[in-house]
Amino acid sequence: MMVVADSVRVPEAPPTLGTLLGWYPQPIPLLPLLGLALAVLYCWGRLRLGSVRPSLPWPWWRTASFLFGCALLVAVTGLGMEGYGYELFSVWMFQHLTLSMAIPPLLVMGSPGSLLLRATPHRGLGRIVLIVALVGLRSRMARVLLHPAVTISLFLFSYYGLYLTSILDTVGSTWAGHTSVELFFLATGVLFIVPVLSTGPLPVRQSNLGRFFDIFLEMPLHVFFGLILMMATTPMLDLFADPPASWGIDPLDDQQLAGGLAWSYGEPVGLVIVIVFAVRWNRDERRSAAATERRAELHGDLELNAYNDYLKELRG
Repeated sequence: MMVVADSVRVPEAPPTLGTLLGWYPQPIPLLPLLGLALAVLYCWGRLRLGSVRPSLPWPWWRTASFLFGCALLVAVTGLGMEGYGYELFSVWMFQHLTLSMAIPPLLVMGSPGSLLLRATPHRGLGRIVLIVALVGLRSRMARVLLHPAVTISLFLFSYYGLYLTSILDTVGSTWAGHTSVELFFLATGVLFIVPVLSTGPLPVRQSNLGRFFDIFLEMPLHVFFGLILMMATTPMLDLFADPPASWGIDPLDDQQLAGGLAWSYGEPVGLVIVIVFAVRWNRDERRSAAATERRAELHGDLELNAYNDYLKELRG
């Protein structure tokens, strides 16, 4: 292995599918441990919910979605690609896209917030956890962080702000900086997708049309950034300008591969998100129509009655 600053381990062997997917955690595997901790807590909550509220249904696909997201988090930060990500732009870009675009929807569709509120005991330490969760949910900070102006701005910064300035060159070569940026990618991805896909309680809930607009505003962002990388004629980041000579990798070719990933990776993910959102939108519309029909049957069509009364007043 090759050892660089802050006990970061970079493999000596040239990258291959086997070395990229081999188990190769860093000396301080913070993000893999985070993924394991989230999976354990979710499983605990699911088991507790089944024991204290066996009549309350919890779809299996929610559990599968969340656990798959945790597994991806462990894999993308604990396998060999984590070490190669310190030297190769393409590997780093794959990690970036996975952390910000693939993992967050999987976690959010698992509805961990709803599971927390339903499974946490209402006494002892559980009561404190619930109070903290509800205070945080209703706080002004939560409203600000989940506002589209903030989520889209952070998502933009994660591409154009980091890569088109010297920020990533400054912090990316150390374990602390590298890991902090990965956490930032994960957090910005979660903040962006929570208002779009979350079915749990939120401090402010956008209309379906507003969420649909957010999705299609985000989709071109990484595409344009990918085109910038693919069209560049010189390495854009010093961090990835000098990979080990024994690997035989041209940094400009690797940068173009990173651009190709940025351009293409998000399209299938975005399509799946759009399909899930469209299904939920259709379900909401059917529920709203059914509720309107029930009210009309019980009390009459209030809007139509009000309009008729207005016409009668005009005639009078």
